[in-house]
Amino acid sequence: MKKFIIGYLAFCTNHGQARCQSKMASKNDSSQVSSCLNHSDQAKDSRAGLSQEPIRPSPPNQRHDEGFRTEATDSRQKPGDKAQPGGTWGEAKLKKEPECHMQLDKLCPNRNHTVLIDTNKFLHDRIVPYRGQHVWDSKHVKLPPHYPGNSKESRWAATQRALHGLMRHRGVSVGDVEGAIKTYNQAHNKDWNFDALRMYAHESKHETDFSKVIFKMANLALRLPELIQHPIPLLRQNCNLAITLSQEQISCLLANAFFCTFPHRNASHHGSEYSNFPTINFSRLFAENSPRTFQKLRALFHYFNTVTEDGTKPNGLVTFERICISSSEYPEWNKRTENLTNLCVYDNGFIEKEGKGMLQVDFAADLIGGGVLGRGLVQEEIRFLQCPELIVARLFTERLSDNECLKITGVQTYSNTLGYSDSFVWHSPHTDNTKRDEWKRRYCQIVAIDATNFKDSKLQFTETSIKRELLKAYVGFRNDPNIPIEYTPAIATGNWGCGAFKGDPMLKALIQMMAAAVAQRDLAYFTFNNKKQAEELQRMHELLKIHKMTVGKLYNLLQDYCEFSHHHKVKNVFKYISEKINSSNL
Repeated sequence: MKKFIIGYLAFCTNHGQARCQSKMASKNDSSQVSSCLNHSDQAKDSRAGLSQEPIRPSPPNQRHDEGFRTEATDSRQKPGDKAQPGGTWGEAKLKKEPECHMQLDKLCPNRNHTVLIDTNKFLHDRIVPYRGQHVWDSKHVKLPPHYPGNSKESRWAATQRALHGLMRHRGVSVGDVEGAIKTYNQAHNKDWNFDALRMYAHESKHETDFSKVIFKMANLALRLPELIQHPIPLLRQNCNLAITLSQEQISCLLANAFFCTFPHRNASHHGSEYSNFPTINFSRLFAENSPRTFQKLRALFHYFNTVTEDGTKPNGLVTFERICISSSEYPEWNKRTENLTNLCVYDNGFIEKEGKGMLQVDFAADLIGGGVLGRGLVQEEIRFLQCPELIVARLFTERLSDNECLKITGVQTYSNTLGYSDSFVWHSPHTDNTKRDEWKRRYCQIVAIDATNFKDSKLQFTETSIKRELLKAYVGFRNDPNIPIEYTPAIATGNWGCGAFKGDPMLKALIQMMAAAVAQRDLAYFTFNNKKQAEELQRMHELLKIHKMTVGKLYNLLQDYCEFSHHHKVKNVFKYISEKINSSNL
């Protein structure tokens, strides 16, 4: 196969450094309160458009050394398997972090970035909770210790008493856990069952001391008032907001999710308070008695066992950032003059492994995490089980709109897994040696973008559908405009939306190539053991590059294809475009 190798521009140059001398994030004043407590104004001040004070790095003086609908789009190899020689097409060198990392400014909060640790103490390498004034309103997470009292014993007092009961003896059973959870969730005494948890406790005796781990988890959950001393804003639609937490704070929140302590989060029906948010309490997972759930619980118990041991608990930070662009920033696709960027196609290997150091795409559901706490077990859910810190995003992230994505920076991988869907198994512990940036976040950045679920696959071949997918990919791929392109890693992606969502792999590949071109980022594309697709994709990319195809021209060709497919016997989009190019002077 003829290879068309596109020259790779050197990065980290003096020219790139000069370009980045733009306005950085505003500095914190003497009080962290003044810059992050005024949450009541956040929603209206950050509506529609980019945040006024986005998280930005400092100038590059040096590089740092250090029932959800989900989709099945890849298959799984053994842990440690890598793309084999000959399984990669396209020889462009793709940028990765930390090699292309631009040094960050000091960590500090602003109106669009809530930091739940004390940033002044962080400068002295201490991670301690930041103290603020808790609130109970529709703009923030309603935390269990602050549930308004309306009875003789507060809900949190009942929760404390129940969880302390799980710490009084070593022989704690699933029945004890069930009884404790139902103590403060009495409305669900009859409709919640714990069959899956009971099966797990029985079947996993050889690998987990169930009673010991429950003891440690209960102790961790009870530390919530100590570890979370500042209100957590909800990442609402049409708002550019970010939250940075410590990994210990995340583990505490997830321990509370396990014990189902979060109030107002058990009802998800239309019209309920959190109907537009994912579930966070683990009650549904405990009831789903199946091989899938058993494997999920293996991964989750390994995580909790790791984070509750002094020798293995993590000590870094993680940032969750909701990004929204306004209609004035939508690209006019038919007028874009950018040429396609570099493409490297892998017919095996994985986004999270071979794509390490790149911006890694989560083939997300619009409710983040999809069915990770239910029956779902495909690309997104598997990633959330390998990196359970991702699950905490369900606590505060509202359903994603078409012009939004969620970007997560710094999560740790705890587990190796095998298989996919019904063949999925938890395999073994994973030791994550990924380096950390100046904010003590691992060099792991994931972007959650949700594809359209096409119940009728023909519906994707319309201008409206193509523009929607282009916009969603673009908002996910788009980088902070204040960061020079030389410091922007490539994107690791694949057959986004091409499983149960019925997306056409060829069309989705072209859409992602176009969005990446406008975002000025290279692509690593994983076809998950489909060698034929890999070869066809690389040939198409080479053809488009040889003919200097712009995004605008390619967009118009796609519109022509949509019109053609409505009136003629449909040929695949690659073949149609190839014939058009070869028969004209495009």
